[in-house]
Amino acid sequence: MRAVLFANGSYSQPEVIKSLLQPGDLLIAADGGAVQLLTLHLLPEAAVGDFDSLNSNELEKMENAGVKILRFPPKKDVTDLELALQYAQSRGAKDILLLGALGNRWDQTLANQLLPAAVAFSGLSIWLVDGNQEMTLLRSGQTLELTGRPGDTLSLIPLAGDANGITTQGLEYPLKEENLQFGSTRGISNVFLGECASVKLEAGMLLCVLIRASR
Repeated sequence: MRAVLFANGSYSQPEVIKSLLQPGDLLIAADGGAVQLLTLHLLPEAAVGDFDSLNSNELEKMENAGVKILRFPPKKDVTDLELALQYAQSRGAKDILLLGALGNRWDQTLANQLLPAAVAFSGLSIWLVDGNQEMTLLRSGQTLELTGRPGDTLSLIPLAGDANGITTQGLEYPLKEENLQFGSTRGISNVFLGECASVKLEAGMLLCVLIRASR
């Protein structure tokens, strides 16, 4: 099962959100992310958070429609989005699409980008998507297969230390069992040569950011 989580961040191309959804997706709102769903005339299965970003009418509309409301106190140890991820995981979702996870607050944005690196979510495939930009995490021993078009950009950013034994295919600047140092920008702005590319990682963690060129 795939879960689609709507966070309370920015949506640079809200008009294309419905095209990202698939039949059978489990829709979950993280607090104010419910506003985006309601704007699209969609309802989540569940809304999670302290609901400081929703007005009473929006919350009442979801409750009356049978949406499961999971309310948490404002003073808590994790963000509403992390709580929504935990709920998706408890429902058995293995593939996660995060929408609206980026925004004007750098602290929230950075924390959301690092959520896939949490040990608790190591068994999940998590993608953050906003407009033409997509992001996921690659762990030790994993291979990422990507589809795109010539000219699309792929950046590889090491997390929590160096990323070792990286082999890429289908990119303008190939790597063959090479290392990227934590804090280095060497892995930024590689380019698709064709419609397919792959990244294999032996050890470490890589944040992989795909930017699709304008068509």
